Amino acid sequence: MQIPAPVTVDKVMAEQRAASFTRRSIKNDAKRSGLRLALSMVDLTTLEGKDTPEKVRSLCRKAVDPSDGSMSAADLPTVAAICVYPQMVAAAKKELAKMQRGGSVKVAAVATGFPSGQYPLKVRLDDTRRAVDAGADEIDMVISRGAFLAGEFDKVYDEVCATVEACGFRKGVTRKDEGFAHLKVILETGELETLDNARRASDIAIAAMHDCGLTKFPGAGFIKTSTGKVEPAATMPVTLVMLEAIRDHWLSTANKNGVGGELVGMKPAGGIRAAKSSLHYLVMVKETLGEIENGAYLSPKLFRFGASALVNDLVRQLLWLDKGRYAARYDFAEA
Repeated sequence: MQIPAPVTVDKVMAEQRAASFTRRSIKNDAKRSGLRLALSMVDLTTLEGKDTPEKVRSLCRKAVDPSDGSMSAADLPTVAAICVYPQMVAAAKKELAKMQRGGSVKVAAVATGFPSGQYPLKVRLDDTRRAVDAGADEIDMVISRGAFLAGEFDKVYDEVCATVEACGFRKGVTRKDEGFAHLKVILETGELETLDNARRASDIAIAAMHDCGLTKFPGAGFIKTSTGKVEPAATMPVTLVMLEAIRDHWLSTANKNGVGGELVGMKPAGGIRAAKSSLHYLVMVKETLGEIENGAYLSPKLFRFGASALVNDLVRQLLWLDKGRYAARYDFAEA
C-alpha cells in the first residue's frame, strides 16, 4: 500500500476552467443527442426515511418510462439505474424483472452507513454484503470524512479495499463472469472543504480500487462527489478536479502509445436539476476525457448523474425539441 502524494490544485484556474464549459454554443441536433445521453446516465434515486416498497416500484416504472407516457418509450432511453437503501433492493429487482425494458436498469444501493459513514467498519461491511445478497448490481459507499480530515489516509484506503471485497470482488475474476457488484466511492466533497482535499481523496479511492484489482474492469469502480445530503454537493469545479484525477490515473496505467489505461467512472451527485446544467457537465467530460478510448466516457458505463429531479426537465426539453411545446411540471410524476 502506498498512499498517493498530495496534488496542489489551482483553485482560481479550476473555477475559471469549469465556468468556461457553460459558455459553449450547442445546436439543436447536438442538444437533442446530449439530452438523450444525459437521461441514459441518470441514477434515479429515493433515499428517504419514508420510502416504501410501493414508492420504489413507482420509481422503477419511472426509470423504464421517464416521460410517464408523454413520449413513446422507443423515443427515450431508460435511465441507467435506480438507487435505494439496501432493504429496498429486493423490491426493486422484482419490479424491474416484470418490465419489458427493466433489464437495462441497474439497481444501486447506498451502504456503509450512508450518509454519515459514522459506524464501525464491521457494521458498514455487513450493510454492503446484505445489499449485494439482495441482488444489488452496484454499491454506493461513503468514505469516512472524519478519518480523512484527521489525516488517517491509510484508514480511508483500507475501508475502500474492504468494501471492494464485500461487493464480492476477488482478484483473478474473469472478464466473462464478473460476479460482483460495481462500486461507487462517495467522497462527500462538501465536507472535505478544499479542492486539494477533493483531489487527494479521489487519488486515494482510485489507488485502493486499483491495488485491489477492481479497476481492470472498465466502469467497475467509480468516484462520486456527494450523498446529496450535504451542501454544497456536486459543483463543476470539484467535478473537474475529480475528472482530472481519473485522467491522470488513465495516463499512468496506459502503455507508451496511450492505449490500455484503466477507466475509472465518475458520478456527480446532488444539486443538478436543470437539463441545461447536465449539458454543461457533458461538455466538461468531452473536453477533459473525450479523447480516451474513442469517447468511452460519454456513456453511462463510465459517467452518471445522481440527480432525480433532473429527469423531468430533460424530458420537458426533449418534448419541446420534438413537438415545439413545453409540458407543465405537473404532467410528470415526481421521482
